[in-house]
Amino acid sequence: MPIPATMTAIDPAAPGGPDVLVAVTRPVPQPGPDEVLVKVAAAGVNRPDVLQRLGLYPMPPGVPTIPGLEIAGIVVAVGGAVERWRIGDAVCALVAGGGYAEYCTAPAGQCLPVPAGMAMTDAAGLPETWFTVWSNVMDRGHARPGETLLVHGGTSGIGVTAIQLGSALGMTVIVTAGNAAKCAAALALGAAHAIDYQAQDFVAEVVRITDARGVDLVLDMVGGDYLPRNLQCLADDGRHVSIAFQRGPRVDLDLSAIMRKRLTLTGSMLRPRPISFKTAIAETLEGAIWPEFEARRLVPVTDRVFALADAAEAHRRMEAGAHVGKIVLAVG
Repeated sequence: MPIPATMTAIDPAAPGGPDVLVAVTRPVPQPGPDEVLVKVAAAGVNRPDVLQRLGLYPMPPGVPTIPGLEIAGIVVAVGGAVERWRIGDAVCALVAGGGYAEYCTAPAGQCLPVPAGMAMTDAAGLPETWFTVWSNVMDRGHARPGETLLVHGGTSGIGVTAIQLGSALGMTVIVTAGNAAKCAAALALGAAHAIDYQAQDFVAEVVRITDARGVDLVLDMVGGDYLPRNLQCLADDGRHVSIAFQRGPRVDLDLSAIMRKRLTLTGSMLRPRPISFKTAIAETLEGAIWPEFEARRLVPVTDRVFALADAAEAHRRMEAGAHVGKIVLAVG
């Protein structure tokens, strides 16, 4: 079908609450030499989208002001240097922005095939969390089978993905969650232990669960005053990986504890990394994880699907923290 000149998109004119997420008309983007143009069927909703809406997320130069970091849909145009993808291919992709729209460009190397039989609304929720969790748990955290992994926010998109990856690796996964129902959901998804942080001291629970040994790896999205408490949870030679800081980026640390236990503290931000880095992750995921989705040994966990016009409601659900798994926008 012919590609129109304009499209419907969510592109706030100024920062604000969810009500700034209203449909507007924007030009359809044109793919560069190494990009594809995707007719978007669905787009994932992620916490960085909320921060961007609030004006709290510095965007890399050249990134579209339209939010949305992951999409699924059909390739409708390809750049001159693209070799793999063809018009009509069903892909999901990690993008730097632009996902809340009817059309979105994506670097060819950041696209992955939609697993056979998977709904577009499920596929749209895969790239951001799987790229993030793989690069931080595996590449930065050096996770190994038999180790113990502590994940905060166990029923978030990141948390669910970490449970799935850790379980597939043969790790013991401990998560924290905000109530008994969420803890039950995390256990049903494969976590070995779930701690209700509203009712329990997660440090004391980790000590109890591990017989005072501690965990080998912490994947942390909370930051702030959680960080020194996380260090108390780590075993000797443990690793702490920070990927967000919902309770703030600054903290006082006792260096003697880090030195005594020989701890490693690291972290990363995915969005500003170069395309070559993300392409390498895509290739790894396609070889190591996508066959698990094809064989149904892994299944996406989609919390709720909203229409693109209801993006404000999707953000309200994200901010309420009531979701288990991914929130997705149905676009086409």
